[in-house]
Amino acid sequence: MSPRRRFLHPLWLLVSLPGYIGLRLLPALTTGPAGLVIGGLVLLAACAIIPLSVGLGSLRNRVAADRLAWVGLTSMGFFSTLFIMTVLRDLFLLLAHVALPKARALTLGTPTAEAVLLLTLLFTVVGLIIARRPRTVAIDIPVQNLPTALRGFSIAQISDLHVGPTIKRGFVTNIVARVNRLEADVIAVTGDLVDGSVHDLAAHTAPLATLRARHGVYFVTGNHEYYSGEASWTAEIRRLGLTVLKNEHVVVEHQGASLVLAGVTDYSAHHFDPQQRSDPQAALRGAPEGAGARILLAHQPSTAAAAAVAGYDVQISGHTHGGQFWPWNFFVRYFQPFTSGLNRLQNLMVYVSPGTGYWGPPNRFIVPGEITRITLVAASNLLTPTSGNDRHAHHSHATCDRDSNGGDRGRSSSHEVRPHNRSPAK
Repeated sequence: MSPRRRFLHPLWLLVSLPGYIGLRLLPALTTGPAGLVIGGLVLLAACAIIPLSVGLGSLRNRVAADRLAWVGLTSMGFFSTLFIMTVLRDLFLLLAHVALPKARALTLGTPTAEAVLLLTLLFTVVGLIIARRPRTVAIDIPVQNLPTALRGFSIAQISDLHVGPTIKRGFVTNIVARVNRLEADVIAVTGDLVDGSVHDLAAHTAPLATLRARHGVYFVTGNHEYYSGEASWTAEIRRLGLTVLKNEHVVVEHQGASLVLAGVTDYSAHHFDPQQRSDPQAALRGAPEGAGARILLAHQPSTAAAAAVAGYDVQISGHTHGGQFWPWNFFVRYFQPFTSGLNRLQNLMVYVSPGTGYWGPPNRFIVPGEITRITLVAASNLLTPTSGNDRHAHHSHATCDRDSNGGDRGRSSSHEVRPHNRSPAK
């Protein structure tokens, strides 16, 4: 095993990180052996319950499994933040010992340890509240040479819902109602819908069958579909009435103009099935040359380079979660070409949703989830962002639309929309 793999081994991290937290905080927070023992036992319990919360699929008592998942995953977020806060405290104390008299610096140990604990608790509670209440965001995306008939064409996007241990039917039902109330022309579900099997989660994804949009509801796979049994989930999602686009497209006729809506398999799909390699170019095969706009649904922003070459106008993605919660939002840019929001790559506009749900810890401190209502506008109507990460359009706003009463527009359009150019990915 290489030194890097040894350093990042889960068992080593599981022991070393709580050990570091305990060594740095417990002596400053306690005044005797009893406090040290109690604190040490809490850290050891966290070491046990956090990994258990990730592997509860085999537990027959689903109620118990869900409760353990809530405790373990919330603890994961808490200790993740606590670790970062402990590191920041150590840096602060180091500077204090350099800049202040020794006697004064030594008095800072207990108050800073208490502040770390209280702030971590605050961030965890606030992050949980934000995670369970995704906002609604409206964004205008400029398209060059957009026909008049397509100006104002709307797409409601949900992404990274991650139905699983802590996201269940009630959460999904509320999201569906809010999306329906947007009365969008198209609804796009851009992957990472689930974390678990069809057997365990079908009852919780069932409300998706009531999504309604004028020209249909479309789905593309994310990496978590492949972790969870992609073939079974594709069949289930189709059974619910969503159109799954796998390196293919549909042509939407809207007020006399044509719009090509394409979708690709996840950027990493070929690692699970070589026949499902993501291919934006193949998804356009047979598309009409005179279409007023070419829109690509792709789970990962990394697809953007190939999408720009293929000639799309807009790519709509998710995957990054925007980092999900502080401070990880600052690190996503080192792993993905775009973190969140509206970006441009050459002539391609790329919108990256931070996600509607969350993965793992129920925490979205500083990085709220969202339901997105995208409106296509003529490029001259908007100041177009420059190429790069996190360059947002100016005409966007968020609302706190969290009520569960939704509208009910018919899903079917006045014509039948069939996917074109099916690749070998089925």
